[in-house]
Amino acid sequence: MTNINEILSEANELVPRISFEDAHSLLDDPNTIILDVREGQELRESGKIKGAIHVPRGLLEFIFRPEDYVEDPEKMKILVYCAAGARAALAAKTLMYIGYKDVFNLGGFKEWVESGGEIEVV
Repeated sequence: MTNINEILSEANELVPRISFEDAHSLLDDPNTIILDVREGQELRESGKIKGAIHVPRGLLEFIFRPEDYVEDPEKMKILVYCAAGARAALAAKTLMYIGYKDVFNLGGFKEWVESGGEIEVV
């Protein structure tokens, strides 16, 4: 039987972690999506990264259609974040499993804020 630490370790090995600087440099690319996989209450309490699409991790496979948000799906990059990075890693692993190629773990919302990233109130 596999435990959560093993699952997270596998996700972290599979999904590249992207730095604030590298992520920020991709934001001008119209084929980059920022995906917030936290729960709605978390967004209401703290806001979200400016321009992020909100899809709770539990609904990802059912309602996330990134092709609706980008100019060229073949060049799409998906940056996933949550509160601390664990759910982002698991969500990104899921996205890779269902066929998305350029998927990155952006980490946690707090890291973004502390690095000076823009946010918006929900």
